Parts: sequence; structure tokens; C-alpha cells
Amino acid sequence: MSHRNASLLFAAAFASAAVALVSASAPVFWQVATRADLMKGDVQNLAVDDDGRLTLGPPTALVYDSAAPFLWSVAAGPGGTTYIGSGNEGKVFRVGPDGKATVFYDASEMEIHALAAAPDGGLYVAASPDGQIYKVDAKGAARPFYKPEAKYIWSLAVDRAGNVFAGTGGNGVIYKVTPDGKGSVFYKTRCTNVVALAFDAAGRLLAGTESPGRVFRIDGEGHAFVLLESAYREIHSLRVDPKGVIYAVAVAAETAGGEERPAEAAPAPARKAPVASVSTEISGITVIDVGVSAAAGAKASEAKTAAPTAKGAVYRILPDGLWDTVWESPEDTPYDVAFANDGALLVATGDKGKIFRIAGDPPGVSLAARAPAKQVTRFLSTAGGDLFYVTSNPGKLFRLSPGHAGRGTYESDVRDTETVSTWGTISWKGSTPPGSQIQIRTRSGNSQTPDDTWSPWSEPYTNADGQPIKSPNARFIQWQAVLSGSGASPVLTSVTVAYLQRNLRPRIASITAYPPGNVFQKPYSTGEGEIAGFEAGWPDTRPSPVTLAAGAASNPSLGPSPLGRRIYQKGLQTIAWKAEDDNGDKLQYDLFYRREGETAWRPLQRGLTDPLFVWDTTSVPDGTYFVRIVANDALSNPPAQALSTKSDSEAIDVDNTPPAIRLLDVRRESGKTVVSFEAADAQSTIERADYSVDSGRWQPLYPKDGLCDSRTESFEFSVGGQPEGIVLRVMDVMGNIATARVDAASVKGR
Repeated sequence: MSHRNASLLFAAAFASAAVALVSASAPVFWQVATRADLMKGDVQNLAVDDDGRLTLGPPTALVYDSAAPFLWSVAAGPGGTTYIGSGNEGKVFRVGPDGKATVFYDASEMEIHALAAAPDGGLYVAASPDGQIYKVDAKGAARPFYKPEAKYIWSLAVDRAGNVFAGTGGNGVIYKVTPDGKGSVFYKTRCTNVVALAFDAAGRLLAGTESPGRVFRIDGEGHAFVLLESAYREIHSLRVDPKGVIYAVAVAAETAGGEERPAEAAPAPARKAPVASVSTEISGITVIDVGVSAAAGAKASEAKTAAPTAKGAVYRILPDGLWDTVWESPEDTPYDVAFANDGALLVATGDKGKIFRIAGDPPGVSLAARAPAKQVTRFLSTAGGDLFYVTSNPGKLFRLSPGHAGRGTYESDVRDTETVSTWGTISWKGSTPPGSQIQIRTRSGNSQTPDDTWSPWSEPYTNADGQPIKSPNARFIQWQAVLSGSGASPVLTSVTVAYLQRNLRPRIASITAYPPGNVFQKPYSTGEGEIAGFEAGWPDTRPSPVTLAAGAASNPSLGPSPLGRRIYQKGLQTIAWKAEDDNGDKLQYDLFYRREGETAWRPLQRGLTDPLFVWDTTSVPDGTYFVRIVANDALSNPPAQALSTKSDSEAIDVDNTPPAIRLLDVRRESGKTVVSFEAADAQSTIERADYSVDSGRWQPLYPKDGLCDSRTESFEFSVGGQPEGIVLRVMDVMGNIATARVDAASVKGR
């Protein structure tokens, strides 16, 4: 279909959808087209690649639902059997290849944090608190194997000679237990907890610790070397690939699963439940591929001083000791890593149950799968190529198989249109190789979380270039994509939903009347001293006498203006307001005024588009006035759907008339000239008075009652000697000034 035909189809579809239109005329387009956008939705058997494309993902199948809230550990048994250790119940489940499960061992302790294969199909079980290692034979018969001097046992590892190593909590000690159950301290890490144990390609023990988050390499004699001192609090998991490369999973302030590790100085609490972190926005995954030219010691120093900004990271430690960071995320906490058959690295995370795939050089990140649980806590690889993983919240066992599923589903996040909206068209872009297809559906409702009050999923839309949405008008909408194919996978790259919001009434949030005479130059003026919001010409270009003569600010400082330099122009009144429109409509304003005591509103200015107006108050008599602002969205809506709102200002005093000075008495007393006078103003309060003797400097005067607080004030003062003339000056709070001359030379003394 040509671009022109697609545009005509969209226009026709939108016209048909707007029969009962009650919304703003400009449509809103919600487009999901990036990896960050797609990761906000829920996937089942689909993957989101590094380029933001949705494809069929590896098949994920539920193997066993344990009904336990937490599954902490998993180990392989003989004949395809899988063992999983649970939390809050202290049980070990044995799951057969057919998915049938039994309780293999029920410990008296609450938590099973670590499992390791024992000879003859048995199992070593580390139970906490009151740390105890049990040895359970293939038939489920258990006996205490070793009890270290620690309440918590976080990790187990068995070497080629059958020795069991146990990483403990509280004092960070690693114990070595011989096959006959005799144990001793192997190494003290001087850390709080030893969380992870593994062996490198040479059979040396690797230990990941908490507080601080370090990776140790310990030889058979118990001599340790720190391979990595991370910027994170805990090394939660260690894995070694077939080439001998070590991958260390690091987490920040809290350990994966949400529990705090116990401190040495206090009794260790039981491992707490993973706590889901609620996020309304996913900012994406950061991949860092650092050049490894510096020594390992220098790297460790850098890591120690750098403050982590992510929830966790995956470090890659090469056989020569150099390391780099291959993955980190501000949104997802890593739990474990595993290796896919093609060499890609898989990262299990929470609290949204995502499994990421890292491959390529430089590394590229894709979303490989998403579990129906909050946390993917542990991987288990099998010789047959299958990959198992266990989850928490809830506790389940899944199988992740090679290849891609024949069918997968994606549900977008819920779009809040902020009001009941009229739906337009839905369109999408992608490719469908032979034997594959993409189906898109929608549903809508007026509750934020989809429930039984929402509409059912619509029938599949058939035109990718654009088709009217069939779901009923509502505030919230969601779309679903179903990808299927027996050969090459279909690819979905973007989905666009168009809608019209119901028109909402604009709001006037505030009105500000600046002090009289305060105006602002336009920030990008095209002429000398152009005033923002004023187009009628200046009524009075003279500077304020208050500023030039009195030198006193009659109005308080209002701070810097976002418009431009503040200046004074007598007779002008600046009014500014803040208006909002939730539809984003363009607003225009009509202004009206009325005098106090009147009821009729008279037009002041119409059709303004800027929320600023300068009123020439010399055009009205002195008095107290109110200004009404009417905001409407007619510029963005048809006349029948346009809405308006109004709001009134506080009282605005208009006074362009100076006070009156009435001389009461001039007399000579004791060699001095005494002057008495009265200042009165019909509208404003008298602010100050001054006098000047024989053209000398202005001297301030104070009223007889000591306070300028009324429209009429009485003054009296005396001047020594015999002046020729005295000039009086009175100013009201509006900046109006009156002067009067007293002929003191004609006054005869007595």
C-alpha cells in the first residue's frame, strides 16, 4: 500500500471513529517502538532483541509448581532428576523428568540455601538457621553430616576428591569437610558472609562474599588472592564457562531476593522474602565493555572507589585475572548466570522475572524470556542441553529449551489516556516469513489494572497499515501481539495506537497583579524599550519621581523576571496568569473588568494568546477594580466542543491622581519657623512626606501620630533661622506626588 493510500485509510478510519466525538481535535499517537518500550510489557515465549524487535523466544515450560513462596537452590540428580530447595518450609523437592515431584527431605530448619550432589545419587543439604549440613542418600534417608560454628550456610561446593566446602554467614568463614564428615576452618575471608562458592578451571576454590563484595581465589593450602573487589555490596553467584572465564554476579545494597545478610555482631534473622520493587518506568539496560589493559589490582582499586548506580552487575574475570563489566541495570537485580548452547550468557533477574541474553562483541543485550514470577533465582544446566531455572514469588521450576517456541504472546503496558478517549486506528510494522503470522488485539477499560470490568480482547486486526480500533471508548487501553511460526520467526518492530482525548476544561491556576507601574521589557525586543504585554503605546514615558527624587522603593523587590528587565512606567498595571490544559490545547484569553460596587463586567482585551497583559489604567477613573480572565480552548477544538473557564483577580487599586496638600499654619516660635499642613488622597494611603528649605536637600517628615497608614495625615515641623521658602512634597502608595510652596519669608515673628 502506498503512503498516500495509507494516509487516506487512516483519515477515513478516524472520521468514522469520530461520529460521537467529544474530544480535542488533535489525535494522540501512542507508539511502542524501542527496546525500553517493549520491556514494559509482559512476554510469554517471546524475546526482545538488542535492536528493539519482538521475536519468538526459547520455549519455556512449567515443570513443577512447588506451592512454596521461595526456591533458593537447585541441583541435578541421577537420571534427569532435579532437586530444589525451598524457603520458609525447609523442604527439598525431588522432581522427575516427567515433572512429578515428591518431598525428598524435610529439614527441621526453615531455609535450604544450598544443595550439592553427593556420591551414589545422594545430596548434601545446607539448612539454616542453626546451620547444619545433612547428607541424604538416594532413598531420602538423611543424617547430620557437619555442623559448623555458624548460624547460616549460604553456599556449598564439592571438589574432585569429594571434599565439601561450606560458605557461612556472620563471620565469613569457609569450612572444609572431608567425605567422612570431619570438618575444619579452611579460610577466614574477613567478610560478613560467604555467599557463593565454585571451582575454577584449575580446581582452585572461588568464593564470593558480602560486605564487602569480593571474589577470592583460594588454593589447596588455603592461601587466598582477591581477584575482584567490586563496587557492590555482595557477590551473589559465581559461574565458570568452559574456557575458564569466571562470571561474578554482584548486587547492591540488598542481596538478590531482597533479604539483608546477617551481621556478625547481632543474631542473624531468617532469610526474608524477596520484595518486589514497583517501577513505572524502565530506563533500559546498560552494557559496558571496558578495555582490559590495566592490572587487576588497578581495576580493583577503581571498583572500590566507584559508587554503584545500578541495582547489580555481572563481571567477567579472564583467566589472566583481568576483568570487565559486561552487564548492569538500574532496574533489574541479577541473581544468577548460565551459558546457552551457542555461548551466549543468560542473566536471571528480579523483580520482574526477566532473563536477559548477552552475546556479541561488544556485548548486545536482549530479553530472552520472562517468567511468571517476580524473581528468577537460580539456573541449572543439564548435559542434554536443557536449562532449568527456579523462581520465587511464587516458587516454581521451569525448563528453558533451545530454539524458539512455535507461539508467543506479548501484552503491552496499560496506556492511561487521562480521560475517556475515542479510539482511532491501530497499526504495526513487522515481517512475517512464510508459515508465520502476527495477530494484534486490543482491550479497554476504566480501571488502571485490567480485570473483569474491562472489555474482552477484540478480534484480531488484519490490516497492519491501520484499522479502526474495535474496543469501546474508555480511559485505559492495552494491546496484545501473538506471534507464531513453524519456521523462521515473525518480527514485530512497532505498534502505534491513535486516540482522541475527551476535551477537558482548561484551568486558571493563578493570577498575579504586579505593583502599579512595574512592567517588563520584552526579552528579545525589536525596538527601544518595548514592553511585554502592552501594545497601546506609552501614556507617560517619564521615569517615576519616586525613583529619581525620593530614592525610596515604594514597592518591594519581586526578584528577577523571566520576561526581561523590570522597569517603571507610571499608569501601567501588569497582570500575568498561569493557565493549564490537560489536553495540551492552545489557549486564548479574554479579559474583563469591573469597578468595586458595580456588577457589570466590561471588556478589557480579547483574543490574547500570551498569559500577560499590561493595562493602561489612565483610561479609567481612580478606584478599586477587579479583572476577570476567561480562558478557552477554541483554537484547538471545533466551536461546539470548545470549553472555557474563568477566574477573577484580587482587588487592584487604580490611582493616577496626586494627593492634596492643605496648609494649616505657618508661624514663628522661639526663632524657628513652624509649618503645619494636612495631606489627603481620595484613593490611596499617604506613604511619605518630605520638605526642602531654600532648594536644599529633601528632608523626611513623619505624621503627628508617627505612622503613615491612612488617606489623610497631619504633619508639623520647624525650621531654624529665617528661610526664604519651603517646598513640601507628599507621595501616596501608588507613586503619585504633589508639591506645595510655603513663603516662609512673609511670616512675621512675635
